Amino acid sequence: MKGGSTIAVAGSGAARPETGCKAPRLCFVGPMIGRNPGYVTTQGQRLSDWFSEAGFPVISVSSRLNRYRRLGDIVRTLIAHARAIDVLVLEVYGGSSFVVEDIASLLGRRFGHALVLWLHGGALPGFMARYPRWSRRVLRRGGLVVTPSPYLAREVHGRGLPVRVIPNALDLSEYRFRLRSRLRPRLFWMRTFHPLWNPEMALRVLARVRCEFPEATLVMAGQDKGCLAPTQARAQALGLAGAIRFPGFLDAQAKAREGDAADIYINTNRVDNMPVAVLEAGAMGLPVVSTEVGGMSDVLTHEETGLLVPDNDDGSMAAQIVRLLRNPELGVRLALNARELAKKSSWPAVRPQWESAFQQVMGGAAAR
Repeated sequence: MKGGSTIAVAGSGAARPETGCKAPRLCFVGPMIGRNPGYVTTQGQRLSDWFSEAGFPVISVSSRLNRYRRLGDIVRTLIAHARAIDVLVLEVYGGSSFVVEDIASLLGRRFGHALVLWLHGGALPGFMARYPRWSRRVLRRGGLVVTPSPYLAREVHGRGLPVRVIPNALDLSEYRFRLRSRLRPRLFWMRTFHPLWNPEMALRVLARVRCEFPEATLVMAGQDKGCLAPTQARAQALGLAGAIRFPGFLDAQAKAREGDAADIYINTNRVDNMPVAVLEAGAMGLPVVSTEVGGMSDVLTHEETGLLVPDNDDGSMAAQIVRLLRNPELGVRLALNARELAKKSSWPAVRPQWESAFQQVMGGAAAR
């Protein structure tokens, strides 16, 4: 699909099949680029599709890959359908996309929409610190701020903004849970090849693990944002080329296949919030070893739902992996607990929280 907006508007408010009540007319605004082959499906895209399937009138925008065309598509859509929107859910990432988020939030307020600002990304706190006046001006337009973890909620707490924590959601039916009674040294890394996700650390971790388990292997999957070629070259230099496979971007089927073949998931990020990839690993029964950055300690509890190590500390991460390989009971406990964590982020568990948020923000908009 190369178009920009997905529109499933049913008049002035459709009746939800399961309740018969009038559903709010929703508009999700953000980078819906996962509608294009080979790109990551965002949470905004998932929620817009799930709510549409549930009988809500939904608009989602925009799937255009070019940022400027995406902005134009968003502006056109919000103007053209201004009277067909009750709740505008705007994904906020900061960085260069904050210009888009500024304009979209301004239009939402001008048209009288109940505005939900949905914060994403471990890098957002740094952006807000660099541009405090700009970020404060935009965030204050929201009738409600939603964050996927307490980490970002703490960052906006005290700014006079109503904040709700609603976890990122996933469809558990897409993942086969396999309990591994004994772990093999088959490591899985699945993020974007970008400096923030620190792919080079995964190579150093593998090299250390192979000192204890020479048969250890690593699958590194994801989109290239400039670091794939340097990572491959570094793997060659470290003598790891035969132990690493780079399958590229994984669609849902490939993700399930690679996850099922692996035994341990490693997360090497330099910044993070509430990564869906970690929840997906838990859903598949993969024990997780992650750097303790950003909101990771809000997502994973050390020794209970995962193992946490200091930022960029390949020695500590390798040691925890070796510990898992030599302690089957620990791996089983982490996997079972992580599966329960993933269930809390299942769509049936998360959907009522969003519906409550819609009612809250619509009530606030009506009171203004």
